[in-house]
Amino acid sequence: GGLILFAIFSLVMDVFKIGYYSSFYSCLSAIKIIYPIVQAIFVVVQTYFLWISAKDCVHVHLNVTRCGLMLTLTTNLAVWMSAVTDESVHKAHSKLKKNMTEEIFRWLMKGNLPISGMRSSSAEECNCNSQLCQIFKNGYFWLYPFNIEYSLFASAMVYVMWKNVGRFIDHHSHHIHHLKFRLFRRTFFVGIVLGLIILVSGLGVLILYEVQVNSSTESSKKSQALTMYYVFNIVCLGLMSLVCIGGSVIYRFDKRDMDRHKNPTRTLDVALLMGAALGQYAISYYSIVAIVASTPRDAISALNLTHALLMIAQHTFQNIFIIEGLHRQPP
Repeated sequence: GGLILFAIFSLVMDVFKIGYYSSFYSCLSAIKIIYPIVQAIFVVVQTYFLWISAKDCVHVHLNVTRCGLMLTLTTNLAVWMSAVTDESVHKAHSKLKKNMTEEIFRWLMKGNLPISGMRSSSAEECNCNSQLCQIFKNGYFWLYPFNIEYSLFASAMVYVMWKNVGRFIDHHSHHIHHLKFRLFRRTFFVGIVLGLIILVSGLGVLILYEVQVNSSTESSKKSQALTMYYVFNIVCLGLMSLVCIGGSVIYRFDKRDMDRHKNPTRTLDVALLMGAALGQYAISYYSIVAIVASTPRDAISALNLTHALLMIAQHTFQNIFIIEGLHRQPP
């Protein structure tokens, strides 16, 4: 389900890219338009393949199967690196353009360079001037995160398939426990409601923060936005840490045995979980060093320091809780 969700948004992104590049195809190489078309075909074929074959343990043509799966895996990683690079370059250009606009305007007003001489006929042809072109351009950059997640999602699934080639399922794992999910059972319902409240509140706080920081020129309003942002995140991280600690304590009273048998999917889950946490640990560590070394220390710095420390604690407790849950036998 997650794979198909990200695949749909990736296809929409490819449509936007095709529309954007088609707006000035006369001054672009054909490969610019062909690439999103080929990528869309790849997304459709790969999603169908994973939907049909994700649970297969192949026992024929082992070498060819491993070679094909590894080629698919490296292709996904290459697409992921390309998307991350394009998004980073776009953000860098946007920031540079924003910072340089006023200086260039003042420089032009002084008469250092005729405005008419800034554009050549070829440059005018390649500029994205129409409203539809701007929509395509902004749309596909906003959809890049979905394409990045799709590539990582597909890479993880292909890796598990590669590990399962030639694998025989152990005899002890013949029993399958089917979880019966009932939305309006009391515990599930309370959890979903609380989660949706936090999600909607977080989106609201993020939108208010972005609007006030980017549109306001008064330092007091920016400080208020930062204070609101940090206070909300500190409260959420504190609650999440307490919930994860409570879950780990409940595990101590649970009499189920731990599952120590080899499982490629679980091993990959743990590796990805720990690898993803390293990024948050690094951000929090650098934030702490910057805050301690900076002067003067105000309320915003104190909130930032508390946020960084809670981020480390929350990820630690959360990872312990999830890893313990992954290794528990079914009821």
